[in-house]
Parts: sequence; structure tokens; C-alpha cells
Amino acid sequence: MSSGHNFARWFRGPSPAGPLERSTTAPRTTRRCSGLSEFTRDLAGDEDLKPSVLDMGPTSPANIGFLADRNLRIYNEDILRAAKDPSFMVRQEDGSLQLDAQKFFVENMNQPANQFEAILCWDTLDYLPEELVKPVVERIQTMLKPKGRLLALFHIKDAGPDSPYCRYHIVQPDTLELEPEPGLRIQRIFNNRHVENLFRDCASRKFFLGRDNLREVVVVR
Repeated sequence: MSSGHNFARWFRGPSPAGPLERSTTAPRTTRRCSGLSEFTRDLAGDEDLKPSVLDMGPTSPANIGFLADRNLRIYNEDILRAAKDPSFMVRQEDGSLQLDAQKFFVENMNQPANQFEAILCWDTLDYLPEELVKPVVERIQTMLKPKGRLLALFHIKDAGPDSPYCRYHIVQPDTLELEPEPGLRIQRIFNNRHVENLFRDCASRKFFLGRDNLREVVVVR
């Protein structure tokens, strides 16, 4: 499959206005990210061999530029926005609506196994509906190549349910800009043991605790 075809199918660009659309008034904050530095270390390609990287957050021109400058092939799929699509909801016997993971994966995260050298998960797992958490982690591990790496961020217990969801912009190999966006609430808090269990089938997990309410984890398959 040609890189042009992949790019056209997966790199969808800015989405139409909606609950997770970029806020034009919310100020950005800057934070150091040791996990990002670890994630990007030695992650580069050349004109002939371009490793593939999946960004699971909202589209960021800064991320595209940062990764493209390192000769990386970039894919983007906003999993949280996709999970809010009402077409994936199924009514249960008690009348409640629940997201159908099987329907979700027909249209999302359906790349072949061993597709990516690296995946930027950000804090997606904190905000996903419960029925998607484990299936998404399993799909991530399938899509990563052996020795491929993942960067994930997790809120700690002091973050609080009203901590804003943010779009992450890479500005330096160890620095992020966080742009708050409305529309999502934290669904759960993972402690270290939970994270270890989520990625127990991977070769390694390295934790970094920032000065704010985020824990950074670099996972190697």
C-alpha cells in the first residue's frame, strides 16, 4: 500500500466544528515532558525508509511538522472524537445506550498488525468510554511493530474530574504545549498498577512523574 494512499485515508485533517473542536480563546500552557524526550530519542527516518507514527489525538500542525522534519510518515486518528459518534451506540435491554466496540473497530483503528514504529496515545485512555479501554489497548499493541514504542499520559488522583481535556502540541523534543478544549470529562484514574496491567504483555514500561497532575509512560512492545 503506498504512503500516499495511507496518508489520504488516515490523515483526515481538521474535523468540522463540534464538541471537541479547537477553542479559540483558551490559553495554552507549556510543560516539560521527559516521556516525550524518551519517546522521540532515536526516532527518525531517512528519505528511503520512513518509520510510521500514529497520533491518536486531535490534528496538530505542530506535531505534523515536528515528525515530518524527522522523516517520519505521519498518521492521525482522533479516537475520542470518533468514540462520540452516535452511530456506534446500541440500546441495551434496560433502555440505556452503550458503545458497541465491534462496530467502532470496523471504521477505526483498523490498520494491519505491525504497522507502526511509534504511537502517540496522549491521555486518550483516561477519557475513553469504559467499553473501549481494553480493546483499544489490545489494538494498539497489535498495530505496534515489535520493539515499537508508545507514549501515554495518565492523570493522577489529584487531577480531579473537571481537569480540562487538552490538545497536545510538540514544540521541542522534551516540551509540549497544552491547549484546553471543552467537551470531555475524565472517566477514570489509572494508578501505576493499572497501567502495568494494561500493558503487561509488552516488553517494558517506563514511568515519568511530572510536576503537574500527569504521569508519563513510555511502553515498548
